[in-house]
Amino acid sequence: MAKDRKLSADERILWGKVARSTRPMPGKAGELSELDTFLAETEAAAEREKAEKLPASFTPEHPAMPSASKRPAGVHHPLEKPVKRKIAKGRLALEARIDLHGLVQSEAHVILLDFLIRAHERGMRHVLVITGKGSSMGSAGALKRAVPLWFSKPEFRYLISSYEPAAQHHGGEGALYIRLARRHGERP
Repeated sequence: MAKDRKLSADERILWGKVARSTRPMPGKAGELSELDTFLAETEAAAEREKAEKLPASFTPEHPAMPSASKRPAGVHHPLEKPVKRKIAKGRLALEARIDLHGLVQSEAHVILLDFLIRAHERGMRHVLVITGKGSSMGSAGALKRAVPLWFSKPEFRYLISSYEPAAQHHGGEGALYIRLARRHGERP
């Protein structure tokens, strides 16, 4: 491979997955942090390149968010116990699911937002988001911690009515049941 050749997006994603699955040799943990810094810099540079290549008139294909007066206040309540029990026992169907295992937070954020927007547009009410427990290879569970925090952001707030950790057979602490908000004008 030429020294000046840059990694493609797919190659960077693959390398990131390989790098996360390894453990540093004793005494080499400092070099690993240098690698993390390098990978973060190359990812940021790739994002800048993508942004520069987009035409000035480009706008993402996300529907306009409802006005501030129609949006929920951003406080999500837990699912009611009977609803969670019905979902866990299979009496209330999970209409879709997404698995975010192995994704970087920036990738997971975009993919999750797109998934929830599409599910909301289709009128789905209950979906499963699998974040993973994050306990392998000393990971602190970045997605497990980040996803609930994202739900309070404006882009997610109007989509979600409530969420709750899933039952053990659906992923337990590594997954979330999400109740999507009703579409504007939809009857309960």
